[in-house]
Amino acid sequence: MEMERKKFYITTPIYYVNAEPHIGHAYTQIAVDAIARYHKMLGDEVFFLTGTDEHGEKVEEASLKAGLEKGREKEFVDGIVVNFKKVWDALDIKYDYFIRTTDKDHKEVVREFLNEMKKKGDIYQGEYNGWFCTPCETFWADAQISGGVCPDCRRPVERIREKNYFFRMGKYQKWLVEYINDNPRFIMPEYRKNEVLGFLREELNDLCISRPKKRMSWGVELPFDSNYVVYVWFDALLNYVSGLKARRKFERFWPADFHVIAKDILRHHAVYWPIMLKSMGMSLPGTIFAHGWWKLGEEKMSKSRGNIVSPLRLIEKYGVDPVRYFVLKAVRLGLDGAFSEDALAGMYNTDLANDLGNLLNRTLTMVEKYFGGLSPQVPDSAGDEEQQKRSGRIRDAVRALFPAIKERLLSPGLLLKETLEEIMSVVGKANKYIEESAPWKYAKQGNTEAIEFIIADLLEVLRAAAIGLLPFMPRTARTMWNQLGLEGDIEDKLDEGELSGLKDPSGWRRFPSGTRVAKGEPLFPRI
Repeated sequence: MEMERKKFYITTPIYYVNAEPHIGHAYTQIAVDAIARYHKMLGDEVFFLTGTDEHGEKVEEASLKAGLEKGREKEFVDGIVVNFKKVWDALDIKYDYFIRTTDKDHKEVVREFLNEMKKKGDIYQGEYNGWFCTPCETFWADAQISGGVCPDCRRPVERIREKNYFFRMGKYQKWLVEYINDNPRFIMPEYRKNEVLGFLREELNDLCISRPKKRMSWGVELPFDSNYVVYVWFDALLNYVSGLKARRKFERFWPADFHVIAKDILRHHAVYWPIMLKSMGMSLPGTIFAHGWWKLGEEKMSKSRGNIVSPLRLIEKYGVDPVRYFVLKAVRLGLDGAFSEDALAGMYNTDLANDLGNLLNRTLTMVEKYFGGLSPQVPDSAGDEEQQKRSGRIRDAVRALFPAIKERLLSPGLLLKETLEEIMSVVGKANKYIEESAPWKYAKQGNTEAIEFIIADLLEVLRAAAIGLLPFMPRTARTMWNQLGLEGDIEDKLDEGELSGLKDPSGWRRFPSGTRVAKGEPLFPRI
């Protein structure tokens, strides 16, 4: 009887469509794509949700600035959404569903939640008298504002006094603090958890969840009062439910295993969202993971500051896989990263051209030179004792690789950078192995068996590296697989036992002898 596959549900935030996507958006997508791909490699049943947040005052303003009169906001967002999908396709992002908050299915879920919460008494009408930051779409109390600017983005806030609808967040404050303390992996990294707990030390105000249509009409209409539309964050957070329901996947995949977001929207996800779910009696996500920002110099990269970097331009210049590799390897997920094109080019040349590409090219060149392009039979002995030791060290590195990858990628800390470092460490050891073993010296001695052993070791390293890199650099992994002459699609040849480290380690050699390699152009020509 076949065992049921584990479910794995992972999400990105949905992106605001008031401007084009930049490398900060791409960072989240690439990280989540790599995690989702790895779980698919393990045989898990994966649902990867992404999409766009299309309502709110910022979108309404951007539509007007684009020359469209009020009421034509949908035309504006339709044009922007196409660009997001184009960038995700260029980055090789393989999501399972793209949710839009203008979708009919999504609006129905929003209205369903609002009606149910109102029946429970968690929504009431009152007067809002406080501050609102339009760029952040965030309400602020008097005690949180200093100097008339938003605490998050440092831009001017607007004083609002009007009748609105509120969600009773305050009544759930004690419960939320206890839940966070009892579930240490609920908010990751841990220092982000501490930030949220610090915020919750202050009294939690009820959340204003509506905007009068006379002020802003671009949103989902409240089902119980047609004079109001829903506050954009309340609308947006529900995409994690509506995306599943639109595909009839809710019963199978809820709750989410990971919501991966940027740190500037942590409070919305770690305070508003769990309380909304608690009000509805629903299970909470396993982990909310907040990564850092990409900065240019000391400034956060953002559309409003005009300092964005286009992913499409980087892809055109360096290729998609080097861009994916750089953003995941340059900084630990969770910390801020300083973007520099010089750093990208430097990592391209050192890691990809000098190390990975060079290892593949040198190995295949030797297969052609010494064995006519066919992978050799593996002799019983590596030759002399020193060579036997060198081979043993490479063997141990390859044996340890897949268990190490699994430990890092299944960690709640999502150790993507550390996983790439582990893979590239094995690549580096293999390059050093060539220099120490010096197969050309054995060739002069006529010691074919020693060369066979060395080349067999190197081919095994390259096979393992291709598999290890598949979630991060899928095109590169397939190119390596093809140049190694291995049959079929790499994704169809994955062995869940090997990936989990469950295979007998004594049988570490899996590269078939007699395979004709297909050396092609260098993987990464130096820049």
